[in-house]
Amino acid sequence: MQREAQKIRFQKHPKREVSYVLDTNPNYTNICTIGCLFCPFRRSPHDPDAYHLSSDAVMSRLERASKEGLTTVLLQGGIHEKVTAEYLIELVKRSRREYPSLHPHFFSAPEIYHAAQTSTISVEKLLEMLWEAGQRTIPGGGAEILSPRVHAQISPKKITPDQWIDVHRKAHNIGFTTTATMMFGHVEDPEDIVIHLEAIHALQEETGGFSAFIPWSYKRANNPLGKRIQTEAPAELYYRIIAFSRLYLHNFAHISASWFGEGKEVGAQALNFGADDFGGILYEEHVHKAADHSLSITIEELRSLIESQRFTPVERDAFYQKRILR
Repeated sequence: MQREAQKIRFQKHPKREVSYVLDTNPNYTNICTIGCLFCPFRRSPHDPDAYHLSSDAVMSRLERASKEGLTTVLLQGGIHEKVTAEYLIELVKRSRREYPSLHPHFFSAPEIYHAAQTSTISVEKLLEMLWEAGQRTIPGGGAEILSPRVHAQISPKKITPDQWIDVHRKAHNIGFTTTATMMFGHVEDPEDIVIHLEAIHALQEETGGFSAFIPWSYKRANNPLGKRIQTEAPAELYYRIIAFSRLYLHNFAHISASWFGEGKEVGAQALNFGADDFGGILYEEHVHKAADHSLSITIEELRSLIESQRFTPVERDAFYQKRILR
């Protein structure tokens, strides 16, 4: 399978190049009321360390990113009543106006769906408003595994698999480019992984709006699900999923490996199993950190890891287009 995955990878990307992005992943709130069992990051509204940032506070995070020379901000948060359509629109408008050098890669499908509900407008209307405000890409978070059986066990209050697909369908039809993700290594069976891949494969056939697929493994520390899951996914499973997804998702241009989610060496090795992208430097990240999984990397080290696998590192933007190397 590895050999066939690499064959397809080089058919799509003949050069021995691996892309990466200069990004950061701040959060505007850690308050969330839907209680996914795998999440160590969420707080209840009355917890002493709960927060919901004002737009000014979010802009200060973007100012720091701009000063660091980053190009993309993946901004996400929890689900609660203060996450309204108006709040999301304000963040996009201010980011485009005040920090035009930063690409706003904001808000997962569950955030968009629930903000539309909170503001009593349709998802399509909110997406149109985000587009008008200047947003062009949407991250693929909140998918976990798009299997009703898995959803019922680990995130029953979150939007359903069909609703996640529908948010991305509506986004694609407006013109957004989005990514697709998958969190594995918990309660799923191999059949559930196939269900997930088929769901995003089918939508890609319909709309062509996905730019990349990004899988990562579940981290069991500091969350309720970890009491049921005794071990975390081994590297061999990650390699198989990277390779299998490259074979299955023939209509996706990019498969992304993760130094952050799986560790630097495992992530680098995954470049030999069909991946052509290596994610970003994640200047700021809090969700995995809450699960006692925290790594950092410099641009030089990230490029060195890519080169260690005999690939050439190439900086990209949020659309997976090459940028001038720094």
